[in-house]
Amino acid sequence: MSDIIYHISPVKPSAHIFAVELVLKNPLPSQKFSLPVWIPGSYMIREFAKNIIQIRAEDTSGQVEIRKESKNTWIAANKQGPLRLIYEIYAWDLSVRMSHLDQTHGYFNGTSVFLMAHGFENETHEVHINPPTDPKCKDWQVATTLTRLSGKDCDFGTFTAKDYDELIDHPVEMGTFEKYDFNAQGVPHSLVITGIHNSDTARIIADLTVICDYFMRMFEAPYPMDSYLFMLMVVGKGYGGLEHRTSTSLISSRGDLPLKGDASVTHEYRQFLGLCSHEYFHTWNVKRIKPQAYLPYNLDQEAYTRQLWIFEGGTSYFDDLCLVHTNLITIESYLELLGRMLTRVRMHTGRKKQTLAQSSFDAWVKLYRSDENATNSQISYYSKGALASLCLDLKLRLHSSITLKDVFVRLWKDYGVPSIGVPEGRFEELVMEMSGLDLTDFFDHAIRSTEDLPVEELLAEFGIQVCTRPRSKNNDPGGKPNSKSEQLRTTGNLGVKYASADGGAKISVVYDDGAAQIAGLSAHDVIIAIDGLRVSHGNIYQTISNYNAGETITVHAFRRDELKRFTVLLQPPKEDVYYLKRMEEVPSGVTERMEKWLCETTQENT
Repeated sequence: MSDIIYHISPVKPSAHIFAVELVLKNPLPSQKFSLPVWIPGSYMIREFAKNIIQIRAEDTSGQVEIRKESKNTWIAANKQGPLRLIYEIYAWDLSVRMSHLDQTHGYFNGTSVFLMAHGFENETHEVHINPPTDPKCKDWQVATTLTRLSGKDCDFGTFTAKDYDELIDHPVEMGTFEKYDFNAQGVPHSLVITGIHNSDTARIIADLTVICDYFMRMFEAPYPMDSYLFMLMVVGKGYGGLEHRTSTSLISSRGDLPLKGDASVTHEYRQFLGLCSHEYFHTWNVKRIKPQAYLPYNLDQEAYTRQLWIFEGGTSYFDDLCLVHTNLITIESYLELLGRMLTRVRMHTGRKKQTLAQSSFDAWVKLYRSDENATNSQISYYSKGALASLCLDLKLRLHSSITLKDVFVRLWKDYGVPSIGVPEGRFEELVMEMSGLDLTDFFDHAIRSTEDLPVEELLAEFGIQVCTRPRSKNNDPGGKPNSKSEQLRTTGNLGVKYASADGGAKISVVYDDGAAQIAGLSAHDVIIAIDGLRVSHGNIYQTISNYNAGETITVHAFRRDELKRFTVLLQPPKEDVYYLKRMEEVPSGVTERMEKWLCETTQENT
């Protein structure tokens, strides 16, 4: 029996309430408890304690005083014997980061519900996950990778964790989910699906097996898990994932999943596979290979590192590379994804103002708190970090005998296996040690400057041409050519991005130095008319495209409740949409180089 025992119960699903009882058998005279303010893998202060509705404490003598010391910390004045904390959690956040409960299912991360007993963090923790009493939830089961002490698979019961850090790294799903089991490299894996869907689960399982096999072969045995669980919540519209040491929580739109009888790889399903690949790669990179600043985690405050560009951005590079290496997508499909990635990065003029190192360091206050000016002021360490990882991999393949994959395998052996944090700057040193190359200038350029990455130059060495064109629609993702590109090059450009709004088109982004910004239009303005004719979100992009660059238009827009009139001189469209294609004539050595990069696993298996 543990000295720290939790009981968690979905007591009021209709009111979204979990009840938690924490029993501490040998508490300190003045016992402190706290709830984390952030969750590993999501670098933002989320203030989980805000969802504690009420809390009380008692020992064998009766109720004892418990007072709040800070926003997430309580102190209980213990008098006699074991100490019991009884509290309620409001769980109505349908995301992978917090907790959610209604009469259809329950979900929680430990960071959202389990108070930590200070001084006992390294002790064994026992958890009783109790079934709901609501008759509408009578058929519920439980899915988690917490170590089970009682009950059969999927039963409610008792679980254990060796310490608090492990306790909060195993999310829990409960409800009437579907469960599918499969094996990858001899290790049991499972997929649990919650939500209404009509997808081809056999195909999903087959593709997940391929993805898991790929990364397990990459890092080789012994593997860091005895089993692994994909926890998927299917919704009408949603996307997200969060990694854990032996599981991942995923949210996906219903339309992202493949239908039975349809063997095509849609963009939506490709995106879903990329999400699964991304979170599974995190089993090694971030969960075990992690910045020194995260060992140990201090979940009471921010943990700063300038390395997220390789931990998150590197993962974003390998997630799609895995799909093409395993033939889940074609080379052309992969090039489309790279074109979309390049478009996302180059559309952000913020890339000229924030470096990758700064983006990594400022994740807490910028990336996870992006506003309407983010496009003009910052860059994502995910997307630009993925491009930097691409450039580094291509450079290593060109000038050395190693690849970026070799570097991550070495990181796993040197830092992941012994649980040693990677010091700031060590990744760069290791790459240079392994490759024998002096890459100081490359890293200074890619990580610590705001200059564009040498994507075009490096891809050309692999027979890939980078092409540009103007945007063809409001949310043009890039990745593909457009037959109307020549016509689009002469059209007028307002320099904004739109969102839908009642009675007009709401400006969501105003691009730096664009026609709208120069004329005085701002984000959140709602455009209702162009040259006296009403416009909507559905037709405003085409309406503007009917004008030529250099023409002047009159724009009527509401700012708050005030009608404003703007005179706008339209600019030429920017060539900021990218797509990639294979060069038609290249030396045979270049073709071989490209195939070795993009068909690596296929060649290894033949």
